[in-house]
Amino acid sequence: MNSASGRKTGIGIDFGTTNSAVALYDGEKVTLIKLEASGPIMPSATYIDRALQTRTGQAAIDAYVESNTGRTVEFSAEVIGEENVFSDDNDGGGQRPIETVTRKVYGQSFNDAGLQGRLFRGTKRLLGKQELKRLMVFDHPFRLVALITPILLRMRLSVDAFLASESEPARQSDLPSQTDSCQRKSRASHGSLGHPVNFEGKGLHHNKLALERLSEAYRHAGIIEQRFYPEPIAAAVSYLDVNPMAQGELMLTVDFGGGTLDFCILRRNRSHFEVVATHGIGLGGDHIDQRLFQELLFPLLGKGERWRRRGIDREIETQFPFEDYEELLLNWAVSYMLNQNKYTTAVMDCIEQGGPNVHKFRRLRELIKQNYGYLVFQAIKDFKARLSYAEEAVLDIPEIDVEVRLTRQQFESMIEDLLQQVATGVDDTLEKAGVTTGEIDLVLRTGGSSLIPAVRKLLEQRFTDKVVEHDPFTSVAAGLAIADYHGYSD
Repeated sequence: MNSASGRKTGIGIDFGTTNSAVALYDGEKVTLIKLEASGPIMPSATYIDRALQTRTGQAAIDAYVESNTGRTVEFSAEVIGEENVFSDDNDGGGQRPIETVTRKVYGQSFNDAGLQGRLFRGTKRLLGKQELKRLMVFDHPFRLVALITPILLRMRLSVDAFLASESEPARQSDLPSQTDSCQRKSRASHGSLGHPVNFEGKGLHHNKLALERLSEAYRHAGIIEQRFYPEPIAAAVSYLDVNPMAQGELMLTVDFGGGTLDFCILRRNRSHFEVVATHGIGLGGDHIDQRLFQELLFPLLGKGERWRRRGIDREIETQFPFEDYEELLLNWAVSYMLNQNKYTTAVMDCIEQGGPNVHKFRRLRELIKQNYGYLVFQAIKDFKARLSYAEEAVLDIPEIDVEVRLTRQQFESMIEDLLQQVATGVDDTLEKAGVTTGEIDLVLRTGGSSLIPAVRKLLEQRFTDKVVEHDPFTSVAAGLAIADYHGYSD
């Protein structure tokens, strides 16, 4: 691990898939910057309204929920061009000439006229995907860089405001405005910037692409002097700063967040350390949430039921085509697209036919029509969190008349294959480092998804009496600030 000359103040920015945090380090203590009224943790969310005005963090989510939850979504045909056609209004007498008229050409019904704004979450997961260059937002093409820059800018402005308040106590602001920031020189034009070991994506160069996009976004946000630093190593750095006398030579970090699962193994030598191996896979809390949706809610929304309809000469009965709905249901930000005739017709047919399972299709209709996708996923996240400290929990979603009771043991069985990916990730990391389980002296468990009891149990069974929990939501930001202070680079 390389080290350059230190700074007066180290700045660490952890832009996460689900949440983000910023920390400062002055050589003695770490300070977490307040990004929200509730504290230092800010949702990694961007909301863009029809006027192309942007909100970030919790304000972005609140704006989306307020304008969309319970809203009846109605698509209208979108004009995509015009054509000239012949108009023949003669009644057969040939008295009037044939004229050409211009008609509008309508595309598929993708224009949701009532949509007040678009919410983007988990954008970090898209950065390594070459095929995703631009996303359309109210007929305007937005690059991925443009969608994450407002989040990074808000974090940089918050650091500026804090540092300004330290030197000018009379000027304080929890959430600074961009205008105010432009009136004074930025104190936060540098920083150590976290990144996963492996971004999601395919191909040999997806990590390089993701870092290039992230670097550009940070530059637009005013952070010019950049040091990118792997997130699991940052978590280890923050632990060693707090626990400089920690016993053992080899330390394994398991950073299980919302979008990725990262590992690193460090070898300590007194006050110095070297990185022995890093590893990362595309598995996070979002994947677990989607699994819960699939296993618990899909059967309650009509998956596996039959659909009867009249054919030309006989009645046809097939399985309801639930697979056509699944991807949009699992991606709540675009689930409003289900409000098209090709989706709603089959649902209404099943409701009109009645029968003992008609209530399932009524649930599906309400979820689609009222745009409850975000609400459902928030309920699932809260439900998952309760299972972290209770042996049993209830998934209660009154808006779609759902109440499901699940034990922790059932939950663990449901995600058994995902847990196996965690175990395999540990094995692969050890193999890359050329060490055995018994040679590991200490295991750091961090990231929000590391709070799942089954993950804790898996690690403790492999590394008995060696696993410690370390600041699940802020360890990376703290370590990045320390790394920036000391000038560490990977």
